[in-house]
Amino acid sequence: MSGRFAHWGVIFGGAMAALCSAGAIPASAEPVDVELVLAVDVSLSMSPAELAIQRDGYAAALTDKRVLDAIADGLHGRIAVTYFEWAGNTTQHVVVPWTVVASSEDAERVARQLSAQPPNSARRTSISGALEFAVDLFAESQFRGTRRVIDISGDGPNNQGAPVDTTRDAVVAKGIVVNGLPLMTGGGYSSLYDVADLDRYYADCVIGGPGSFMIPVNDWSQFPEAIRRKLVLELAGSTPPPVEKGKGLPVVLAQARGTYDCLIGEKMWRNRSWMFDNP
Repeated sequence: MSGRFAHWGVIFGGAMAALCSAGAIPASAEPVDVELVLAVDVSLSMSPAELAIQRDGYAAALTDKRVLDAIADGLHGRIAVTYFEWAGNTTQHVVVPWTVVASSEDAERVARQLSAQPPNSARRTSISGALEFAVDLFAESQFRGTRRVIDISGDGPNNQGAPVDTTRDAVVAKGIVVNGLPLMTGGGYSSLYDVADLDRYYADCVIGGPGSFMIPVNDWSQFPEAIRRKLVLELAGSTPPPVEKGKGLPVVLAQARGTYDCLIGEKMWRNRSWMFDNP
């Protein structure tokens, strides 16, 4: 073990011992470097082709050598991952339950689970509901990670459930980092509830926690690379380096909260009655 890992091992061991003695984490929980929840939007604004791109993109990223190298470089050399799809406030479906990934064989097993059954769409968009569901998944985890991360992707603002920013703040207060993947592709099914600057919405209202970041996706051709890069950064636990203009996808760090209206999705939904008015 290198000096760097030995140093963090002492800190991590002391912290875990304190938590276990306090009853916060079961002593039998398996240690991993990261407990990672992948939360993927399957609302009706997504076309079947886009849903397939998402599944394929995550499967390809998890089996990518660069991602596997990032896992191997951790203190424990393994992570725990779960993947669920979400739409409305009560629509969450676990596709891959908590699974250890420590080798290419483990990653291939997860990839096979992602391709076993086609995804299904559902109504509404509740990012807050997805975040709350992710917290429940952490509570059910039989692992203890040095970090807990929610990686949430979506193509629109919250329009159902609790306000997303207050939910995000409650999640971050539990020591969980929320990273984002705003999908601003403009393809598939059009939606009356899209916002043009979804990246700003995610920056102000969705992501949060130490070192949190997002990678905006403006075209579906960028999706596989965005997922791969995002996973490598999350697993490394490092601050993403700046990206030169025109070279690679931008990585946007969480900053001081801006002035974006985090209830814009809810307001757009409530005001949809204009569609039924006579011209």
